[in-house]
Amino acid sequence: DVQLVESGGGLVQPGESLRLSCVADSYTIGRYCMGWFRQAPGKEREGVAILDRLDGTSYADSVKGRSTISKDTARNTLYLQMNSLKPEDTAMYYCAASPTWGRCVWERRGYDYWGHGTQVTVS
Repeated sequence: DVQLVESGGGLVQPGESLRLSCVADSYTIGRYCMGWFRQAPGKEREGVAILDRLDGTSYADSVKGRSTISKDTARNTLYLQMNSLKPEDTAMYYCAASPTWGRCVWERRGYDYWGHGTQVTVS
């Protein structure tokens, strides 16, 4: 089964940066749509950034311009670099993978595999 393991979260001050990591198997990281989602207390889980199998990227408006999603296939790792962090970025961040053919989607229901999350707190 597909296992996704996130790391890199923590407590940071506003304006600081974090790089989140998600380790997966080589097939998943190389062939699936990969996404970062986040969920703050009392709010729905929302997409943050998407990386398709051809390395195309898309970002939520809330993080566009200060976040970068990327992968290192040699390390089987997906990354989310987040700069200029704001208190509003505080959330549990989840790595997700989808075997969906064609375009990657933003809806959480389109992602079959999820990690357990890594907490980002900006305060």
